[in-house]
Amino acid sequence: MIKRIVIIVLTFLLNVLAINAQLLYKISGKDIKKPSYIVGTFHLAQSSFIDSIPGLRAAMEEAEQVCGELVTSEMQQPENLQKMTEAMMLEGGKTVNDIFTPAEMTRLNAFTKSLLTVDFTNPMVMQQLGKMTPMALGQQFSVLMVARRMPGFNPQDLLDDSFQKYALEKQKPVLGLETFDFQVKTLFLGKTLKRQKEVLMCLVDNPEYENLLSDNMIAAYYAKDLQKLYDLVNEKRNNQCDATPEEDDLLFNNRNRDWITKMPAIMAAHSTLFCVGAGHLPGKTGVLQLLKEAGYSVEEVK
Repeated sequence: MIKRIVIIVLTFLLNVLAINAQLLYKISGKDIKKPSYIVGTFHLAQSSFIDSIPGLRAAMEEAEQVCGELVTSEMQQPENLQKMTEAMMLEGGKTVNDIFTPAEMTRLNAFTKSLLTVDFTNPMVMQQLGKMTPMALGQQFSVLMVARRMPGFNPQDLLDDSFQKYALEKQKPVLGLETFDFQVKTLFLGKTLKRQKEVLMCLVDNPEYENLLSDNMIAAYYAKDLQKLYDLVNEKRNNQCDATPEEDDLLFNNRNRDWITKMPAIMAAHSTLFCVGAGHLPGKTGVLQLLKEAGYSVEEVK
């Protein structure tokens, strides 16, 4: 209870300190006849947060279509579920015991037990998680760590999904800036096995840091403070745990630039509400700046 009160108070204070902060922006000018909008999302935020973003309900109603990073319904297609499962698994039937040293497994087991109360010595855990790549394991662990730090978290009521569900209910088109295959390749196949192991062990060996970072990112998002969120995403520890420039390009910069090549035609055809991760919006290579450089007017919705 005390921890929850602290988070609520912190979020309130951040809102007070960031009065002009916003996650929703109007895009106009150039060759588009009707304005479009772009909103920064947090992939584990709840749908109720929609009403905390000024102007978002009106933008949802005004927009003629919704465009996310991906059409989320594609994730439920059997063939795509199979692709994702295959991408998350180690090759040749290997398990974590085959790719980590005994000393590394001791650390991995201690971390897993602290998170799940059981570890890879448990046959059920080995069956469900033991054949996953380090990259897939790290993503599963990270999501679980963040979700547990969000009061009232419900995986069936996520902010990202709500925009596309709303569009479908209103019989509006739903588009994606990326294909399912591209996202699978980016999220699960973008690093060598050696680098995957290194990144996973950074998580395993530094849970306190990761939890604090998660708390700060959650607070920054709910305060609608894009600059703070940007700073946290790009925070450096000056060791092997930092993302390399190539990894930043893979996850953020190259994708942002690719989206900018697709957004003009989408906006020219119909007024659109773009819904993408908030970390993609700010910065010199962020979507907001790239839109301005492309000749569009980008205004914070008050």
